[in-house]
Amino acid sequence: MRKIKWISVIRIVCISLIFVYIFRSYLFASYVVNGKSMEPTLHDGNLLMVNKVIYDVTAIDRFDVIVFRANEQEDYVKRVIGKPGDHIKYRNDVLYLNGTEVEESYLKPFRKKYATPLTEDFTLQEVTGETEVPEGKLFVLGDHRKRSYDSRDIGFVDRETVIGKVDIRYWPISELNFQFIQ
Repeated sequence: MRKIKWISVIRIVCISLIFVYIFRSYLFASYVVNGKSMEPTLHDGNLLMVNKVIYDVTAIDRFDVIVFRANEQEDYVKRVIGKPGDHIKYRNDVLYLNGTEVEESYLKPFRKKYATPLTEDFTLQEVTGETEVPEGKLFVLGDHRKRSYDSRDIGFVDRETVIGKVDIRYWPISELNFQFIQ
């Protein structure tokens, strides 16, 4: 009788470990924000739940907050601004996508805080040498435009390097959030 009980416990533990492995490897991952490039949306030390499955079944949308493999050692958290075929420019701190002015409501807290422009004027061609975002690529920016190392510096992000979409900020609890788009 006692032997059967231990076998049941071991079986439950093994099944649980397999479930955690599958969950962590293929469905969701936890990430820690490192740095200030996504302020005021995300802060240094925030813990995020990243949905790794969503991009296998749906397209990446503009203004999604994503995690991507920047190099062999680092993953970056940035906001998608441009998708393939997009023409992008900033003039007088205003984003223009394909010639249309776009409001970036997620930047309002910074705009209230600072009197100077958050984003210096640029065109896609000035920062990447391309007139539009190429197929299979993304143009990403950090929300803290003056402190972000993003597509203005590293160029386009390959779609294949996207790990997933940030779904939840779960730590600190006081900053629990499920929405990161405008």
